[in-house]
Amino acid sequence: MKEIVLRARPRLQSGKEYARKLRRNGFVPAVLYGPETETLHLEVETKSFLVLVRGGLGENVIVTLLLDDQKDGKRKVLVREVQRDPVRGDILHVDFHQISLTKKLTIEVPVHLVGTPLGADDGGILQHALRDLQIECLPSAIPEKIEVDVSHLKIGDSVHVGDVSVENAEILSDSKSSIVSVVPPTVFKEPEAAPAVAEEEPEVIGEKKEEEAEKKEEEKEEEKEKEKGKEAKAEKKPAEGAKEEQKKEGK
Repeated sequence: MKEIVLRARPRLQSGKEYARKLRRNGFVPAVLYGPETETLHLEVETKSFLVLVRGGLGENVIVTLLLDDQKDGKRKVLVREVQRDPVRGDILHVDFHQISLTKKLTIEVPVHLVGTPLGADDGGILQHALRDLQIECLPSAIPEKIEVDVSHLKIGDSVHVGDVSVENAEILSDSKSSIVSVVPPTVFKEPEAAPAVAEEEPEVIGEKKEEEAEKKEEEKEEEKEKEKGKEAKAEKKPAEGAKEEQKKEGK
C-alpha cells in the first residue's frame, strides 16, 4: 500500500472571499474529520496536492498529514472527497478522513479486468457490470484495485462477487452479483417487406353523378318514345274508321 506525506496548516478564517484568496495564493481549503479527532479546518498547498492526484493515487491511498502548530502533528488520513470547479476543473476543496491503523474500515475498491475473453473470438461482447467492490479490512491492507481475470470466459460465462477473493479483507458486496459477463452479439434483423397491395383507383364522385344523370335522360327519352307510339296508334284507329264509312257510302 502506497503512502505519501502532505503538509497542512490551520485555516484561520472561513468564507468564500478567504477561500478565493487562498486559491490565488496557491493553497486549497480543506477539512479533517474522523471518529477520534475534532474537526479541523486546514489549508494545503495546491502544488503538493496535485502531485498526489496526478500521480494516479486514488482515494484509497493512506496519506500522512503533517499539521503545523499541532501537538499531535502527524495524522493518518484518507482523501474522502475532492471538489472541483465544473468548468475549469480547478480543485476547490478537499476532505480528509482520519483513520486508525489498528481498526478495520469499510471502503470501496475499483475492479480492474485482466485479459481478453475467449468468447471475443466468437463475437461475444464483454459487459462490465460491477466496477467497485465494498470490502472491510485494516487500512494497511487496502488494495489499490481488485483484479479479475476474464481470459477464460466464453459466451454465456460470468464472474460473480462470490468467485473473487481479496487478501486480508472481507468482501461485503452481494456474492450473487455479477461483476462481468460475456454475452452473445446482438443481431439486428431487417424488417420483412410487406406484400404489395394493389391500389384501387379512387372513385370520382363527379363522374358517377354524370353517369347517373345520363342514364336518367336515356330513360326519359325511352318513355317519350313509348308515349309517341301510343299516340300514333290512337290517331290511326279513327282514320281507318273514316275510310270504312266512305266505302259504304260509295256502294
